[in-house]
Amino acid sequence: MPHLDLMNTLGGGIAQASMRVDKREKGVVVRIAAPSVSPDNFHVVLNENTLTVFAEFRHSPEDQLAAPLFSRVLQLPAGLDATRIDAVFEGQELQVRIPYQDNAEPREITIKQR
Repeated sequence: MPHLDLMNTLGGGIAQASMRVDKREKGVVVRIAAPSVSPDNFHVVLNENTLTVFAEFRHSPEDQLAAPLFSRVLQLPAGLDATRIDAVFEGQELQVRIPYQDNAEPREITIKQR
């Protein structure tokens, strides 16, 4: 079994995971590091403009009981393209990449007269 504070999480606590949001030229990268958490235990869910990243521990994939390890919820600001989000696990870190919308530049709207 990987080194986890399982008794703490079973009691309702949350394992320590670090999160960092980096602004890049082409978009935003949300980085979540959770030592000893397998990539199979991570989940990324997008609901409208709310991004939820969480991990759970199961003794085996068939187990009905899962211990929550951590959960992070982010409200995505305007200007990001939620349809092109992707996630990759690299090293010991989950990276959720969210590109900027192609037309994120402000533009003036022509006013029509009727």
